[in-house]
Amino acid sequence: MKISLSLIDDQYPFKGLSNKRVIVRAILFNEQGEVCLHLVSRDDQFGKQEYFETPGGGVEEKETLISALHREIKEEVGCKIKVEEELGVVKDSYNLINRENENHFFLAKVLSKGEPTFKSEGDLLIKETRFYPIDIAIALMGKQEDKGVSILVKRRELPFLRLAKTRLNKYCPNIKKY
Repeated sequence: MKISLSLIDDQYPFKGLSNKRVIVRAILFNEQGEVCLHLVSRDDQFGKQEYFETPGGGVEEKETLISALHREIKEEVGCKIKVEEELGVVKDSYNLINRENENHFFLAKVLSKGEPTFKSEGDLLIKETRFYPIDIAIALMGKQEDKGVSILVKRRELPFLRLAKTRLNKYCPNIKKY
């Protein structure tokens, strides 16, 4: 089963959508079956907030979704990965920046670790990157504030963390059964 969602930004005033961005995101897991979350800290036009988000980012011109995912994870987490499966797509928007997003989510396994090379302006908002047991990752995402960017990210990402929970044992058979 793949997820397909369309979400509306009800947190910020609608001023029209003039930009479209294709984005790739990973529910990235290690050999212990823990998943990666960034703690994002921002104080900008979206307001002052801290929230959790899965790693990923924009697809560049002439990139495939998979090559973009490899690049984004290398930049943000420093890992080489194996993409196990596509989990689905979320179409959402950010009214403040007039942007419509098409987020493609994948389940991916860490093959080797390295250092992040943060390249984008958005990467500078990452305060911390950690791997969490899936139930804790779901709880952290679920407890985010129900306002601003925090709730927009929660609505987008929580369904994919829950779906990943049902799939992890296939790729990590020696971990505790969820």
